[in-house]
Order: sequence, then C-alpha cells, then structure tokens
Amino acid sequence: MKPALEFFPVASIEWVEVSPGVSERVLARDDAGQTLTRMLRWAPGTDTSPQGVAVHDYVEEILILSGSMRDLTLDRTFRAGDYACRPPGMEHGPWTSEEGCEMFEVRHGDRLR
Repeated sequence: MKPALEFFPVASIEWVEVSPGVSERVLARDDAGQTLTRMLRWAPGTDTSPQGVAVHDYVEEILILSGSMRDLTLDRTFRAGDYACRPPGMEHGPWTSEEGCEMFEVRHGDRLR
C-alpha cells in the first residue's frame, strides 16, 4: 500500500538522475515495490536510441505536462496534454526530445524496477 500523504509541494523533492538526460522525483511508492508515482524530466536533446525499444512487465501510465517527445518507431511527436497507458509487454520508443519535457508517471505491477 502506498503511504498516506497530504498535499505537499512537489518542488520539495529533489530531482535525481536515473539515466543520461532523464531525472525523476519519486512522489510515492509502496513498500512491496508494486506501485510507483513520479515526475520525469527529460533534458533538451535526450535520445534513448542507445537503449532501443522499451518493454515492461508492469502497467505504465504517462501524462506529458510540458514540452514534447518523439517516438522514433512510430515517427510521431507527442506534446503536453498527451496521455499513454501501456499494459505489460507493449513495445514503445526509442524516443528523442529536442526541447525536453516533463511527465507525470504511474507504474503498477508485481515488481517494479
């Protein structure tokens, strides 16, 4: 179960780099490692091509809050206000973000990494 958290300023949580050009603010996670809520920030020029196509064994929901990102496989750009819900096994990416972007993400599954 996730912790009980009353409103607090998200800016009070420091950004932590999780991969080149990508940082996160973890807002909440459960002790069992089955749910995660976080903010993601991609620096301008981020390119995930070296990691290739992504596939997860958990549900991933994304809402782009600002900026944009381009799916190189689909040859489509997604912008602020766009939402994705990816079930386990759904392929997506790789991605680039020329201007950078900020996203809200929720993950849930048996075990999150």
